[in-house]
Amino acid sequence: MQDTELTSLTPVAPSPLTPLPQAERGEFIDGSICNIPMNHLIHSTSPYLLQHANNPVDWYPWGAEALARARTENKPIFLSIGYAACHWCHVMAHESFEDPAIAALMNENFICIKVDREERPDLDAIYMQATQALTGSGGWPMSVFLTPDLRPFYAGTYFPPAARYNMPSFRDVLLGIINTWKDERSEVERVGNQLTQHLGQAFSIQTQADGLTQENLNQITTAILDNYDWGYGGWGAAPKFPQPMTIEYLFHRSLTEPAKRDAILKTALHALRAMARGGMYDAVGGGFARYSTDNFWRVPHFEKMLYDNAQLALAYLHAWQITHEPFFKRVVIETLDFVAREMTHPEGGFYSSLDADSQGEEGRFYVWSRSEIREAIPNEADFEFFSAAYGITEKGNWEGKTVLQRALDDASLAARFKLEEEAVAAKLDDCHAKLLAARAQRVRPNTDDKILTAWNGLMLHAFAETARVLDEKEKAVEYLIVAIRSADFLLSNLRSDGKLQRAWRAGKTTGEVFLEDYAALIIGLLELYQTDFDPRWFAAAEELAVEMMARFSDTGGGFFDTPDDGQTLLIRPKDLQDNATPSGNALACEALLKLAAFTDKAEYREAAEKALRTITDSAMRYPMGFARWLCAADFAFDNGKQVAVVFNQKDESAQELMRLIWNEYRPNMIAAASAYPPPQDAPALLMDRPLKENKATAYVCEHFVCRQPVNSIKELRQLL
Repeated sequence: MQDTELTSLTPVAPSPLTPLPQAERGEFIDGSICNIPMNHLIHSTSPYLLQHANNPVDWYPWGAEALARARTENKPIFLSIGYAACHWCHVMAHESFEDPAIAALMNENFICIKVDREERPDLDAIYMQATQALTGSGGWPMSVFLTPDLRPFYAGTYFPPAARYNMPSFRDVLLGIINTWKDERSEVERVGNQLTQHLGQAFSIQTQADGLTQENLNQITTAILDNYDWGYGGWGAAPKFPQPMTIEYLFHRSLTEPAKRDAILKTALHALRAMARGGMYDAVGGGFARYSTDNFWRVPHFEKMLYDNAQLALAYLHAWQITHEPFFKRVVIETLDFVAREMTHPEGGFYSSLDADSQGEEGRFYVWSRSEIREAIPNEADFEFFSAAYGITEKGNWEGKTVLQRALDDASLAARFKLEEEAVAAKLDDCHAKLLAARAQRVRPNTDDKILTAWNGLMLHAFAETARVLDEKEKAVEYLIVAIRSADFLLSNLRSDGKLQRAWRAGKTTGEVFLEDYAALIIGLLELYQTDFDPRWFAAAEELAVEMMARFSDTGGGFFDTPDDGQTLLIRPKDLQDNATPSGNALACEALLKLAAFTDKAEYREAAEKALRTITDSAMRYPMGFARWLCAADFAFDNGKQVAVVFNQKDESAQELMRLIWNEYRPNMIAAASAYPPPQDAPALLMDRPLKENKATAYVCEHFVCRQPVNSIKELRQLL
């Protein structure tokens, strides 16, 4: 099948978009605007769907009612997929979905279905693959036309209200589809059939004969280093994405490729420094935006996503463990403090995102005029200092405003203002606090307050690991409390009748769940267990792993993204590539490798190794699209270290042993600890480990060999 055969009904390929002015929009959450008819989205858990509940479009959520109506009335389905923090989703909604004339055309001729891609990654994966096949690119809002039996036959992304940017107007697209459906049904059937065949092939992935080798990983490392952008930092041209999984892979390989260690660390640390200078990083309030619209990491797409901040917090944490530079630790603390302050539900779950827009303008909440900064920092000397740090000018650096990005580093500021470097950091912190207080008076961007299990698992990991390794006891305790409350929330609110759920909002859960939900939560719970050593976290992780293998396993290797008892879709997706979030399969592979190290159960390791053999060819061709997989492969090759510590109940020397275990960056190590004797639900790694000389005792195993048990810090340091 040639790609050209799929394109006879495709829209004109869009050109790069120039930002459009966006009128101030009403907030439709929970139907808060009165006297406007509601459509079928009003009972949704998704804030994105609720934003459209007052549209004149007769939107349905994806479900049996809408699909049955499409079949009964023999109408095409218009499927619109987006998410709450998507700027262009808001633009298209305002321009087209709030237009009564456009809505009337849609309601008469289509069954209109609105999907939150964050709640339904399965539908997003299937129809994004179709959109890319039809148009050569993809993105959100995703606009797909389906037959009543769910075969896609026409797709695009954003369509303007009038023809421009080399794109047809949305009205013209609708009229074209209406005419084609009426007069050229055979062409619809042809394209739908061919595209469905293409999708089946795209998601049909089997285990390959050969897996990745250490030499393959060496070659991949070289390729990643060779493609680095030393001019501005990162990889690729604008829009530039942060690539935390690639950075984590480089950190892994810095330990297993000693000949390249200096080059690897120079590259990874340069990327992290470039991003944290500001712009994409919120210097005032902490946390990272989704990506940079330019090569300089200056002007971001201002939405803040939970998953980005979870992964980046860990990357900066590991940079601090490796270098012990306070700069990296400061970014970790500021990022996690932002999440705890602005993205955490009172009961403990983490919200999904903050919008890019406020008061109808992208970035308005985050940018500054010189006069606003001057008002917030009234002291003349402090204002001069801050202006030098960030290059503040009257004309700004973006559309007459300033996106804060460091112009001088701490050393340069110290020299210019005759300060110690430690004083520079403290002075900047004081200025940032003043700006944060001023910013708190502005109209905030909307919060997508649904709680997604997979993304919460990623953030649980970040808080738990930071609590374990941070050298500031008060902060470590604070983060551990956040992590425990998160785990309790997820296990209490997102498990129903013994099965995990994908999403929760305002006491309601969705009926779906996906591979990434299980796998990310398993990893988060294992990380929390290794922080406070409460065996209930380990027991819950293993219970979820048994469920995951039973519900998602593919006999051909790896896992399906949807459970065996999930909704019947056009195809059962199996998406291996990492995107902004790790592939569910990569997470499952990592989770099973870690569980194998804790339990010595062969079925976990065998399933993980079989999954790894599904990505050999793809990872060699597109390594940065499989970076989380590559971290799992590095773990599998290294087989890491397993450390078990047993101690008497009141023996405080055990804490000293544990601090030593975690004081360095050791990505392929797992640890278990318990008072002696360990409880029944503790990991098998702790069993049959007696105390030596009735003192706290550490057992270290590596490469399937166990060393002599030790009691002292000196002896344990030698083993590690």
